[in-house]
Amino acid sequence: MSPTASPPQRFPGTNADRIAALARFPGQARAAVAGLNPAQLDTPYRSGGWTLAQVVHHLADSHCVALTRMKFLLAEEHPTVKPFDENVWATLPDACGAPVDDALALLDGLHARMVRLLQGRPAAAFARSGFHPERGEITLGGLLDTYAWHGPHHLEAIAGLRKARGW
Repeated sequence: MSPTASPPQRFPGTNADRIAALARFPGQARAAVAGLNPAQLDTPYRSGGWTLAQVVHHLADSHCVALTRMKFLLAEEHPTVKPFDENVWATLPDACGAPVDDALALLDGLHARMVRLLQGRPAAAFARSGFHPERGEITLGGLLDTYAWHGPHHLEAIAGLRKARGW
């Protein structure tokens, strides 16, 4: 794929469908970890993977970065957006051993702001673009697609472990 080609969509539907998915996500995240005790939250979802708590904190970190990137794309002409090392972030004290309620509260506010930012935008706004040093050209529509998919993708990992362990 060339740097200017549109990546394949991950989340089917329209931009309105994706925005609605963003609005639903914080409740889905809460439901995904509801009733889990600290030992369960400290369980890796796969061998060598993050703990369930780290996954929830990753979602807050990543979606915080997403909101910032969306704002840059809307506020500046073709900005360069900074990548982040999600694996390093997952080991920092605010993500490793911190209560998941911190991340869930952050997701509530982040998603409310994301939805408010994106609702009612004209179609042309979703074509606004910027440059990501690792991924090349990105668009607001591409970020919306990615983050409508991203959260539920990680919640599937949590649900899979819960099912496998009978939680």
